[in-house]
Amino acid sequence: MPIRRELRSLYPPHWRALSAEVRFGRAGGRCERCGRPHKTLLRCLPDGRWFCERSGTWRDGRNRPARWPNLLDAVQIRTTKAVLATAHLNHDPRDNRLRNLHALCQRCHLLHDRAYHRAQRWKTMRRRWAMGDLFLGLYA
Repeated sequence: MPIRRELRSLYPPHWRALSAEVRFGRAGGRCERCGRPHKTLLRCLPDGRWFCERSGTWRDGRNRPARWPNLLDAVQIRTTKAVLATAHLNHDPRDNRLRNLHALCQRCHLLHDRAYHRAQRWKTMRRRWAMGDLFLGLYA
């Protein structure tokens, strides 16, 4: 995921190398939370279960063996590509200690940042309402 323009100054100049070291050196190209491999097509279910080709089992969101999908679950299987990103565990992009950085797939990264995204959505909605009240009338 690209770094937003207003946050780029908070990241060190060697961020690409540091991120690669975390994702591929330490994590071995797998998500450190759920174990999904980087840039591999996976069969996934909405509840977070995914099929691991290497072990031939279904895994849950914490990389533990999970139950096989029943017929109702099987119709919800979708194929997705897991892409690893480096996440700051304390949400501070200036804190680049290795123990604060984890390699997470896009699903785990979104779950980790859920509270931040919820707050941003609230601020955006309030800003739009205010702009509508000032200039355009009621916000629709």
